[in-house]
Amino acid sequence: MIFQDNVIKENLRNVYFISGTPCAGKTTITRALGKKFNIPVYVIDDQFTIHQLMSDETHQPNMNKGFRDADEFFGRSVEEYKSWLLGNSREQLDYVLLDLIKLSQDRVVLCDIHLIAEQAAKITDPSRIAFLIKEPTDLVDAYISRPDHQAFRDFIYSASDYEKAKATCNETLYSLNIDRYNYIRNSDYFWLERDDSRTVDETVALVENHFGWRLLNHFSVRKVDHGTPLADQLLSFVKNCSWVEVKDHIAEKISKWDFSDWESMFVAVEDDQIIGMASALKEDYYPLPDLFPWISTVFVSEEYRGLRVSEKLIACANDYLRENGFSQSYIPSSHVGLYERYGYFFVKEITNYGGTDDHLYVKIIR
Repeated sequence: MIFQDNVIKENLRNVYFISGTPCAGKTTITRALGKKFNIPVYVIDDQFTIHQLMSDETHQPNMNKGFRDADEFFGRSVEEYKSWLLGNSREQLDYVLLDLIKLSQDRVVLCDIHLIAEQAAKITDPSRIAFLIKEPTDLVDAYISRPDHQAFRDFIYSASDYEKAKATCNETLYSLNIDRYNYIRNSDYFWLERDDSRTVDETVALVENHFGWRLLNHFSVRKVDHGTPLADQLLSFVKNCSWVEVKDHIAEKISKWDFSDWESMFVAVEDDQIIGMASALKEDYYPLPDLFPWISTVFVSEEYRGLRVSEKLIACANDYLRENGFSQSYIPSSHVGLYERYGYFFVKEITNYGGTDDHLYVKIIR
């Protein structure tokens, strides 16, 4: 079975990638970002042995190719060595993508991976990948000096002619990566050249800024009451938000405070600024008066997406509905796989007043 690129992209929307050339700091920066934002980190090199056990010689011949010793391994021509490395990467990628789809269904995942720009274009958006690069000359010494590469260091030193093995490895890595290095430098992708005068924290800050990530330091979700400064702030937020299709309607509803009984609005606030909103309503944009309550108008400012703000808004709205005696809530959406992450289940296809079909989801909240 072959999955189309748009299907893969949709299922990897919660995955952020750090790729590039060897010895550019990918693993260091990935782990530092994961720790800072408390995001799971997936390192492709750590998974190779697991994937190799799942593979077979027919479908993954390169992953299953064995070598008698270091002399046989490094005794290949540069082209043979390069072809084998490319084959390994191509064969393992299928396993990696399946892992990432499973891991990222209900959370953001950060992945340290070997992707060339052409591959990246097929599986993710430029906003979700950062390339860390280093000119690929004399890479072996830098590679084997790392504590996590001591097994490879011991292996290459076991060759009868270490200098020849080292030269073959260096030439292969250069041949494999120099075009990638130059392509990335001249592309529109976000990239950073390794600079040892820049600290890890400084590099992390540049990458997180590219991803649009922020730490939520003073965050809360609040219920909005009529006639309060928070209601005025919400009206201003809606009028200036980027949700052009419905913001005028929402602004009019807030301005007139067209809410009855238990209906309410909720806002996500960071540093006293509204960054998102949601509502609990009796009716939504659908001719389904027997179904209620609805969680509606879920919106988060672009720069705060990926931090699970919408999940927190929906949870607060559901807590409020539960307190008001409801045992379930409904969410309409054109997306598949989004609200399932928050415990919602697909009910049926529904048609809104505009004649467009959407998906109806329900969650038991009692």
